[in-house]
Amino acid sequence: MGLKMNNHTCLITGAGGLVGSSLAEACVTRGFKVKALIRSGSDGSFLEKLGVEVVRGDLQDKTLPKEATQGVDTVFHCAAKVGDWGPVDSYRQVNVEGLRKLLDSLEPTQLYKFIHFSSLGVYEARHHHQTDESTPPPDQHFDGYTQSKVESEKLALQYHKEKAYPIVVLRPGFIYGPRDRTVLPRLMEKLKTKEVKYIGSSGYAMNTIFVGNLVQAALLALDNPNAVGQVFNLTDGEKVSKKRFITTIAKGMNLPTPFFIPVPLWLAKFIASTMEKKALKSGALNAPKVTRANIKFLGLNLDFSIEKAKRILGYSPSKSFDEGMAETLNWYKNKS
Repeated sequence: MGLKMNNHTCLITGAGGLVGSSLAEACVTRGFKVKALIRSGSDGSFLEKLGVEVVRGDLQDKTLPKEATQGVDTVFHCAAKVGDWGPVDSYRQVNVEGLRKLLDSLEPTQLYKFIHFSSLGVYEARHHHQTDESTPPPDQHFDGYTQSKVESEKLALQYHKEKAYPIVVLRPGFIYGPRDRTVLPRLMEKLKTKEVKYIGSSGYAMNTIFVGNLVQAALLALDNPNAVGQVFNLTDGEKVSKKRFITTIAKGMNLPTPFFIPVPLWLAKFIASTMEKKALKSGALNAPKVTRANIKFLGLNLDFSIEKAKRILGYSPSKSFDEGMAETLNWYKNKS
């Protein structure tokens, strides 16, 4: 089960991103010693101001992760190659083999916890209505990111079962919050150019989670010995429809609110399949405008149960969707 201690030396991988930087902030506040692994070209100024030790590189570098894991008893593994396009092997290299290399550089008896960040995206691409962790993810997915996330979860849990690593797997939904420089800015850009369309129904649920709620859950998992070997779904714990999510951003940022003329799901799937085939045939490096991964995000009812996290971790989201989104949009307004 790992060592028992109150003061930790943590390694946070992917610490330059939204989740990793927020975790670094929370761990420093708790008085932990923090090592932050960020990509060589990333801006580490926020982390340096926090007083954390910044290690630059990625899990494929020859000297890493040994250098990063030296003296560490806790790992928050947030680093991942994210996207909805590209060969599955390019995602596997980072998300599966990078994880393997990281785990192999650690000694399980010296570890207190290894918290692996996965995604609710590992579940089947269908409508979900309070789906819980008893539903296994399918072995095969249509995009490289999701496929590699399923495989990395399996690998982490295999190291727990066969080598006694104190692994906890967290499956957050769509993460939003201050310092997100990729997903929400892209969505805002599409709102500005009136490219956002609803697929199926604007009333379908989104699986949102405010980054502060995710950090709260991660720290609960760190403190709770019963979390080891477990997988937890994580959201804000309230139904947030696609319409509410997108309208909140549009109104908050004074952007055009999309008209609610939904594209039928069957038509969207047909368009996505046609566009993907064409892009693959031409060897396109960038994703087409509509992909099956887009449809999963915008066209399906994504409602997942967090009862297990509530029961075992004592998770009770500290901020509602409205509070979390207000904090997020205020950050964007002050930044621009």
